[in-house]
Amino acid sequence: MRRRATTPTPFTFAFDGRPVTARPGQSVAAALWSAGVLAWRTTRTGGAPRGAFCGIGTCFDCLATVNGRPNQRACLLPARPGDTVTTQEGTGHDR
Repeated sequence: MRRRATTPTPFTFAFDGRPVTARPGQSVAAALWSAGVLAWRTTRTGGAPRGAFCGIGTCFDCLATVNGRPNQRACLLPARPGDTVTTQEGTGHDR
């Protein structure tokens, strides 16, 4: 008897106030990319938009504020149901 492959149940988290769908095990960056969001940080000088670049946590371009904690590497952080992710401006401590 063959078993049917099961698809993990998707869930949502909030990004800048809007719902984003993610799958279990997916990083915050991957979920944002899947939702068409390419930038979720601005640079400290000049305010240029940034998002994922290296995808392995080396470059720090993917920093985001997650659940009120700034400077979280979105490419390494697994998305969780109910997370609140916001665009990080500058150092994340500037507000």
